[in-house]
Amino acid sequence: MTTTQERPAAAPPVRDRPGTARTALTLGAFVALGPLTVDMYLPALPTIAEDLGTSPATVQLTLTGTLVGLALGQLVLGPLSDAFGRRRPLLAGTALHVVASLLVLVAPDITVLGLLRFLQGVGTAAGAVIALAVVRDLFEGRAAATMLSRLFLVLGAAPVLAPTVGGEVLRITSWRGVFLLLGVYGLLLLVVGALAVRETLPPERRRSPGLAGTLRGYRLLFRDRTYVGLVLVAGLTMAGLFSYVSGSSFVFQDQFGLDEQQFGLLFGAGAVWLIAATQLNPVLLRWFSPAQVLVAGTVVGALAGAVLLVLAGTGTGGLWAVVLPLWVVLFGSGLALPNAPALALSRHGEAAGTAAALLGAVQFGVGAVVAPLVGVLGNDAVAMGVVVMGALVTAIAVLVVVVRPWQLPDEVSVPA
Repeated sequence: MTTTQERPAAAPPVRDRPGTARTALTLGAFVALGPLTVDMYLPALPTIAEDLGTSPATVQLTLTGTLVGLALGQLVLGPLSDAFGRRRPLLAGTALHVVASLLVLVAPDITVLGLLRFLQGVGTAAGAVIALAVVRDLFEGRAAATMLSRLFLVLGAAPVLAPTVGGEVLRITSWRGVFLLLGVYGLLLLVVGALAVRETLPPERRRSPGLAGTLRGYRLLFRDRTYVGLVLVAGLTMAGLFSYVSGSSFVFQDQFGLDEQQFGLLFGAGAVWLIAATQLNPVLLRWFSPAQVLVAGTVVGALAGAVLLVLAGTGTGGLWAVVLPLWVVLFGSGLALPNAPALALSRHGEAAGTAAALLGAVQFGVGAVVAPLVGVLGNDAVAMGVVVMGALVTAIAVLVVVVRPWQLPDEVSVPA
């Protein structure tokens, strides 16, 4: 791989602040469909295992199926959005999610549920990848990182609300009611998309469709060592988060005895720290470069993961000795997550959809591979600590060896 950087095409000027806010809210609503799909059913995982007569580890694989669908779906939908524009793939993916969510209502066994969860992931991939591509259509550099932080404010509300809402839904109906609610939300998004989402990729900037063009685009991306490194860092950071997501319901409910509603509230409280970090990010970018904030967030998360592992391994401090380090991990991840994608996408503005697709595929693909390790290692706090710390320490290694953040420019464009 070479370090050659292609000069990105000039982005259109950033719109006035009211338009920017509307863009963040609209795109955030679509991006939120992913974490809602992942997180809302978490309080029901033990119940699903009992209802469908299967093991907790097998039920966790339905989460893996969703993440695999998110990863593979982005690899397809990203290049399609470069060829046909952003709106049509966005609406088509959301429609697929609605159909899959409603079919869960009649899923007879864990195999069918796993397949439908995969299709849900493919559908939510549209919002995940196309939102990033739209940001790159409109913004660059620090302005892009700032916009992504605004998106993460909207996105962060999903993990706060999802398990809590899921726990409350379980008070009045079965776990299938969670998927009915997801289907209704998807239908609302289709209406919003049809009325409010405008096309940001004009015909003259679109790329020729076809397998050869798609493969050529991915080949060019893989030749950029720094881009690949930033994508891996984003993926490993996301893997640490998904390790927490996949194991938390079993750790907090089975190991520490919380009920479904208590788990939902505790999970939502943790997400507040992720939101706080993403909203602190634009402030930090006034004095520090995106690369500096990325390094700081990753190091903070890794150190907190090490503390979690030590305390959980020695049995010191009980529940709060697990919760508090996890909140610091979430805070560090909230600093890293907006900046790694912004730095990566700033290098390839001429193929924003394809670049965002590879970024998202690696994020959710690595998460899909790593998240089940918590179940394999025992679904307890020690297993979670091992996986979280391992993912973030590996991210630091990639930063140092591959990305070399001290070589990145401090400024790519003028912020909004």
